[in-house]
Amino acid sequence: MSVDQQELPALPVTFRPTRTRAVLLSVGTVMFAVITAVAFALEKLSAGERISFVLTALAFFGVLALLSRPKVVADEQGVTVVNLTRSRRLEWAEILRVNLRPGDPWVFLDLSDGTSLPALGIQPGINRQHAVRDARALRALAESRGTGTDDRP
Repeated sequence: MSVDQQELPALPVTFRPTRTRAVLLSVGTVMFAVITAVAFALEKLSAGERISFVLTALAFFGVLALLSRPKVVADEQGVTVVNLTRSRRLEWAEILRVNLRPGDPWVFLDLSDGTSLPALGIQPGINRQHAVRDARALRALAESRGTGTDDRP
């Protein structure tokens, strides 16, 4: 079933797990602050040890920031999928299907080259209803702009 133009989100639109991102960045900030405070509160630590504490805190924050990076950005020309360490730009016609099946950790995009691309920017982890709504919106955009097919989550 095709989606009416009124139901399509305005472009450009960014899909990302907002709550997950907020939790990861908040925890990372608090961890960095606490570890850094401990490094300077312990009087018996040398300068090198303090630096190692701060660098460890920075590494923890960096990992959590990396985990908060995923997003899917849709615009007039196509979709940019930003996962943990890589980004991929897709034209609308390259996206055949947008899948979010029960039990899937995130959306998968079936592509015209026969491969499937995980889109970690839409994941049901903390807020399943939000992820389903985002998956449906991306599916509707793919159907209206490319060769996408309908396969409801």
